[in-house]
Amino acid sequence: MLSTISRRAALQLAGCGFGALAAQAMAGNSAAADELVSHIAPRAKRIIFLFMQGGVSHIDSFDYKPALARTDGNKQAFDDARQLAKTGKRGTEHRVMKSPWRFQQYGASGQWVSELFPETAQHVDKLCFLHGMHTEGVAHGPSTLFLHCGSTNFIRPSFGSWVLYGLGTENANLPGFISIAPSVGNGGPRNYGSAFLPAKFQGTRIGGTAKEKLEIESLQRSDLSPAEQQSQFRLLQELNRTQIARRGVRDTEFEALVDSYDLAWRMQGIAPEIMNIESESAATQTLYGIDRPETKGYGQKCLLARRLCEAGVRFIQVNYGDNSANPAWDQHSNLPKHADHAAAVDRPIAGLLADLQQRGLLEDTIVWWGGEFGRTPYAQENGTGRDHNPGGFTVWLAGGGVKAGYAHGETDEFGFRAIQGKVHMHDLHASLLHALGLDHERLTFKHAGRDFRLTDVYGRVVKEIFA
Repeated sequence: MLSTISRRAALQLAGCGFGALAAQAMAGNSAAADELVSHIAPRAKRIIFLFMQGGVSHIDSFDYKPALARTDGNKQAFDDARQLAKTGKRGTEHRVMKSPWRFQQYGASGQWVSELFPETAQHVDKLCFLHGMHTEGVAHGPSTLFLHCGSTNFIRPSFGSWVLYGLGTENANLPGFISIAPSVGNGGPRNYGSAFLPAKFQGTRIGGTAKEKLEIESLQRSDLSPAEQQSQFRLLQELNRTQIARRGVRDTEFEALVDSYDLAWRMQGIAPEIMNIESESAATQTLYGIDRPETKGYGQKCLLARRLCEAGVRFIQVNYGDNSANPAWDQHSNLPKHADHAAAVDRPIAGLLADLQQRGLLEDTIVWWGGEFGRTPYAQENGTGRDHNPGGFTVWLAGGGVKAGYAHGETDEFGFRAIQGKVHMHDLHASLLHALGLDHERLTFKHAGRDFRLTDVYGRVVKEIFA
């Protein structure tokens, strides 16, 4: 009987409060080979990535360009890769459009921030702005994949999977890589998948669409006693490990499934408490904006991220998007909509930064904010929107040994192209791995006859951004 049990049958047996979790989450809890761990003295232990799906307009948020106001309405030729892809023509003229939002300087560092982000602006002296970002891909799908996986089309492991593969988790009772409310589009599960890395390094998804609660499905079961659950669990794992032994060949997906049962069993003891954000004080919930309808959703996600960070999760992605065909920040014809999205995330982000600092977590945690690209300085469609712009945009980092109150790089006077201190997405990946103590050139995995890495054959560490 043991030799003929199917995976479906094994899943059917897994009814002891962790079956659904085990089927969806194969996050590993062990580090990669010793030679991959801590190539460099690490500055940070973990990353919280605040992904702004759709492409925030950098020139309307953190990259102040007075030339836009001076030339508003003028026709200007822009050598735009997206327009070239659409029309086959270079140097197409477009109408320059100024920002609808005022900018002002904040903090001792005097960083410019628009009125879209007044609360994040209070923390500019913690932030390291990368104004010279550029990336690959002119559409959301390719650029989002490139952001997460370092490739616009081929199936590659996601950033979080590489981190987990290289470092393992800090807490063996929790997944090491969690994606909170990821989008189903523009790469979907590939954005937190492990591709050809062993399946145990895949990210664990919590929530998704607006209707899904931020919970781990079937984490607990009340109809069986702890002793009965333990007996059932031990029987299931005995059957699974017998299957592994009898196959005689490695099946990393099946092994990951078995490991996920082990992890899920351990999680039952601590995860419910970590997931219970309602146990936080009223003051903390107010700090994250959970007391306000417009900020409640993202505030809950950011607060959960802090709790997961505190519990030892290595990489946590907090997604902001609406899972529609047109991602949240994608305003081609309605740029004023940016104000609604900014209002939804500004207070939660500011709350997260303040909370991490007051708990001493910001010292060894990197907060990474950004989208897949920026937006153009010219008006699009009916004159009230902006197109995609992979040639120049802004991301910011905080904590984990990066320079605070610092701005690196710049775009041209219109914010169209990165011109100084340019940082390619491969460079950002290399730099973040470096901050975690990993050499992006040595963090490799042999697949299909060659060694692969997150940055492929590119990438440089931007040493100027580190304190």
